[in-house]
Formats: sequence, C-alpha cells, structure tokens
Amino acid sequence: MVWKTREEIIAACASEPERVADTMLALQARVEALEAQVDQLQMRLRELERRLNQNSRNSNKPPSSDGYGKPAPISLRGKSDRPSGGQPGHSGHRLALRDDPDHVVRHRPSTCAGCGRSLADVAEQGHERRQVYELVARMEVTEHQAATVCCPECGSVNRAAFPEDVLAPTQYGPSLKALVAYGDTYQLLPFERLRELIFDLTGHALSEGTLQNVNEKLFETLAPYEAQVQEQLRQAPVAHFDETGLRVEGKLHWLHSASTEALTHYAVAAKRGVDGMEVAGVLPHFTGVAVHDGWVPYQSYQQCDHSLCNAHHERELRAVFELDGQGWAQELIDLLHSGKDAVEAARAVGADQLEPAHLAALEARYDEIVQQGLAANPWSPPPERTRGRPKKSKARNLLERLDEQRDAVLRFLHDFRVPYTNNLAERDVRMVKVQQKISGTFRSLAGALQFCRIRGYISTLKKRGLPVLAGVRDALEGRPFLPTV
Repeated sequence: MVWKTREEIIAACASEPERVADTMLALQARVEALEAQVDQLQMRLRELERRLNQNSRNSNKPPSSDGYGKPAPISLRGKSDRPSGGQPGHSGHRLALRDDPDHVVRHRPSTCAGCGRSLADVAEQGHERRQVYELVARMEVTEHQAATVCCPECGSVNRAAFPEDVLAPTQYGPSLKALVAYGDTYQLLPFERLRELIFDLTGHALSEGTLQNVNEKLFETLAPYEAQVQEQLRQAPVAHFDETGLRVEGKLHWLHSASTEALTHYAVAAKRGVDGMEVAGVLPHFTGVAVHDGWVPYQSYQQCDHSLCNAHHERELRAVFELDGQGWAQELIDLLHSGKDAVEAARAVGADQLEPAHLAALEARYDEIVQQGLAANPWSPPPERTRGRPKKSKARNLLERLDEQRDAVLRFLHDFRVPYTNNLAERDVRMVKVQQKISGTFRSLAGALQFCRIRGYISTLKKRGLPVLAGVRDALEGRPFLPTV
C-alpha cells in the first residue's frame, strides 16, 4: 500500500503501526543505498571531469596531446628581463671572407655607364670581393694498388699488403659510413629517406645491408666506450635515471637511461622494474644521489640516496589546485619555487649551502602545508575488509608521498649538487621517443641494442661539445671517444 497524504500516514500509524514501521525501515534502507550510489556516481563524475581537464601542465600527458588549444607553457626558469636573441657582447656566428677561395670568378664592366666607351683596354683600379659558400657533394674514389715484385736473387714473388681497412675489391670509406650512421641514429632518418639523400648527393644507391653492416661495426667498436661510461656513472656523485616504453619485435620492451651532464647510457630490457634496472647495470652498483621520478622500484636500491623530481610534483600539485580547488597545493608550489630561487641565489654568490635559519624556515613551512593538505584530505581504512588496496584520492596519495619521502623531495635544498628536477633524464629519453614516432618499432632486439649504444655515444659527444660526425667516423676507424672523469 502507498500512502499519498500526511493524514493517511497518521491514520496508518494508529491502526497498523508494525506495518508502517516495516515500511519506514525499508524506505530508509533504500534511501541509504541510493545515497551511496549517488556518492559513487559523483566520485566517478569528478574523476571523469578531472581527466577531461588534464593537460601537459597538470599531468604527465605530453604537450602533443594538448591539441590546438594548448595551455600557456610554464617554465621553471621564470621570465627573463633580457630580450630574445643574442645578447650584447656575443661574438655571433657569421660567414667570413676567406683568403684562399677554391675558385675565383672575375667580373669587370665592358663599357662605360656614362658615355658608352669600351673599357676593354683600361686597367683596373681595384675590386670588391664577395664570396659564395657552396656544398659540393660527389663520390670520390681512391684506388689502392698492391704491387707484385719478383726478387732477382732468389726468384721469390713479393706482394705488397693492402691497408688493414681495405678488405674488398670495392667498398665504402669511413666518411660515407659515418654519414650513414649519423643520418640513421642521430637525425633519425628512415632508411628509404636516408637512401634517397645519399643518392641525391652522390648518385650512389645504398643497400639496406650496408646500413646494417655500418651499425653492426659501430656497435662492436663502441663496446669499450659503453663499459667505461657504465663504470663512470656508477662512481658519479649524482646521476639521473628514467625509463620509457620501447617497441621491439612488436612487443613492449623498456629503455632504461642513466646519465649525468657529461655522460649518457641507454639499455634495453624486456621488463620495466628492478629486473630491467639490473640489465642496465648502473643503479645496482650506484652509491651517489639517484635523481628520478619517484617510481617505487627505484626505492629498492638503498645503498644510495634518492632525490625526487619536483617537476613531477609541480604537475600533480597544479592538478590538485586547478581541478580540485585546493589552495594548499598552490602554496606548496610557491614554497618549492622559493626554495629553488634561494639555492640559485646562494650558488650565485659562491655559497654551497643555505643559511641554517632560512633552511629551517623552508622545511617548517613545507611540513605545515603538507599537514594542512592531509587535514583537507582525510582518509581512514574501510570498516570491513575488502579485496584489493583501499582506494585513496590522488591528492591523498600525493600528500602521503610528500610526507613520507620529505628528505628526497627537499634534497636539493641541502645538497647543491642535486638539481631541482629530473629534466636531464627526460631530455635524454625524448629523442628515443621521437625515433619510435618515426619508425614505430625495432624489427629485432639486435637493432634496438645497436641504436641505444650508438645513440648514447652521440649524446655523450653532444654533451661535451664534440662534433658528432667526426666522432662517429673516429669510432668506425677503431678510435672511439673514451670519456674521462
């Protein structure tokens, strides 16, 4: 029975109290179930809205996913008051007139512009010089002739030896091979486009086997380089670590990077976590400060100190502020920035640490804001045991990490060798991701290993300001650059 008026309910309470009580209890249970369902739907709606409003500023989404309505970029360096371009006193780079040009083309007037008289027999008074720099690409062939000489005394036939690197009747030289490896691994040209480039420049069509042979030889000659870089990274006081997905033979593999301002090492592994880090061979033996993004497997290595990337924290905090409307998150971003500015100012005057009082004030304010955030995002385990880990909000998870790993978050305040972010490692893996966008996958594990070793070598050359093409040629000739500490 359904009661439609207040009077009907009062009458039913007087005549059928037990039935009314049962009905009210059933309605109360129904209301509680609907309220719980509404709470779940609201939580799901907030999460979907949160995802919809994510961009490269407040999440780990790449800038390419922002579309045409890209958000305003955020720079950790801040805005400079200097104009863009070269600054006063900068020497610049420009073409200079050479005293020994390869060709000279003379131009002289044939008739007078004033009266029309012929100037053929008139001596020159001087000339103005202008030079055109031009690239001339052509295939140059060097023939090696090994003479045969018969000894007049004993009749023995003596044959001269060819140079060690001249192994076949015809072959490509180290300069062309270096250009092939340079275009493939550094400029990331797909083979067909690289083949077209070489053909347009020289008129010679390379085979895919030539490219494979060049990379195989370069991979082998760079083995001593890679071993030396791994050992130097293990001994570095500060090193950066990161990992990213890599498609190999149609399956997901992982690229693990270890790097400093002067060294880069890449490794390919079938797994992402500790097993992959063991294959990379640096972090398991590292005893300095490991800078990374806070992924849990990095914490497995306790023989070293850890520093977390604050660029990641800023993105997460910005999401809590912009998408959840929690003001403490922006306050923490401002505090981290003030700490970063304080370190830069101290370093600029030659200091190697902050004033103790200033450092204590920054840490106290950090703790205060984190506790404020925890109070705004309370959480308690469910009363009944449920399967799986009890779900927490993104803000709560972030706050617990900032609280529990406080020393790793603020290590840049205590040790000026430690950077504020892990951007160096992210820059080192970026071009590998570009290669994946261009080519999509490595057809073999051997090809992936070759690419990573060669690319690591090129990255190290660039970090040290060395010419890449010359460095690749030296390696192909058996003289790879071996970095020193």
